Amino acid sequence: MRRALFPLVLLAWCLSAAAAQAPGGGGAGLAPDEALKILQNGNARYVEGKPQHPHQNRERRALTFGQGQHPLAAVLACSDSRVPVELIFDQGIGDLFVVRVAGNVAQADELGSLEYAAGHLAVPLVVVLGHSQCGAVTAVVDNLKLTGHLAAPLGPVKAAVAKAKADHPGLAGEALVNAAVQANVWQAVEDLLQKSSEVKALIKAGKLKVVGAVYELDTGQVQWLGPHPEQNRLLGVKGKAGAAPKPPGRKGQK
Repeated sequence: MRRALFPLVLLAWCLSAAAAQAPGGGGAGLAPDEALKILQNGNARYVEGKPQHPHQNRERRALTFGQGQHPLAAVLACSDSRVPVELIFDQGIGDLFVVRVAGNVAQADELGSLEYAAGHLAVPLVVVLGHSQCGAVTAVVDNLKLTGHLAAPLGPVKAAVAKAKADHPGLAGEALVNAAVQANVWQAVEDLLQKSSEVKALIKAGKLKVVGAVYELDTGQVQWLGPHPEQNRLLGVKGKAGAAPKPPGRKGQK
């Protein structure tokens, strides 16, 4: 009798585990920290070389076609081809609402897309994802001439680089780029919090969390920065500001 019940118990456990990540219920049933944990676990699998490749079959495609999308998170990422967002978080069809633009900046188009994800799709989490060796950030650090339509979108990156230089006057080269990459993440988060009243309201209501992160191209690991260190001020909320930002430089650097 026990042997007969065991497969049923195992099946029930597998289905419940899958349901915790399945956006058929998707982000709608998740708390912000639960969504964050799913992404952290997915990245850990990716780094270890043990991805599960969930939600990538035709059944999943049919489910999201018939029932719509219910992503568990929105990710504002750079367009760099080395940052395949679904892969590095080990997610599949309908799991992530991804907005990609050179330099992961948050201007009008990106803000509108993120507001759609947060307000209409009810994602509980927004991740602003920068990455090491970002070409957009490096171009601004090196003061390269930006031609064509590239100059306007990278305006926020210039502000981030200027802040990184002011905060860390002794840095140069790769160390300065690393600091500027992080500053650029905070710049995008700040732009989102300052310019979107909808996002502000959702954060204050506890329905949404916005965090920064940096993806390391060589290791595949995502370094989680957490909420903006001055989130309360940006939201107009009294109380202590967030934790102090982490020092610049990649893991292992001094």
